[in-house]
Amino acid sequence: MPLAKITLASGRLIALDDLRISTTYGGLLEGYPNPGMNDRLLAHLAKRRESPYQTSPVHLIDPPRRRRDESSTRRMPFGPFEELPALYCRGSFTSDRIDETLEKVLHRSWLEVVWFQDDLTVPVADFVTAAVADLPWNTLAEDHEL
Repeated sequence: MPLAKITLASGRLIALDDLRISTTYGGLLEGYPNPGMNDRLLAHLAKRRESPYQTSPVHLIDPPRRRRDESSTRRMPFGPFEELPALYCRGSFTSDRIDETLEKVLHRSWLEVVWFQDDLTVPVADFVTAAVADLPWNTLAEDHEL
């Protein structure tokens, strides 16, 4: 049973099967958020996760990057302070097959989507829908056999 069903702007119905929410800088013990650190984090989140079975495609929605006013800060050892939103979410979605030549009963399409947000003040169904509403599913997702 899916956590939520969402209709994309394209009209395609997708199901949210799994949702994980994490703090962006959880575990950061030393230093401060900077462009290099953020680039490494985003590259890591955009990779397919290894699995003993199958791995779904991953789409990372580029987050906003906030910098402090550099003219008012001293020279920083790791470069300028650059912060991403406080939380990142990883949702696993499924839908009907993309390739109409595949058997409908045996195939589904899937996609993991990673996005960032500042807080959790909005109900889950609302913030997930807002994050994925305009995704070009047929371009990003892949079909797989059940």
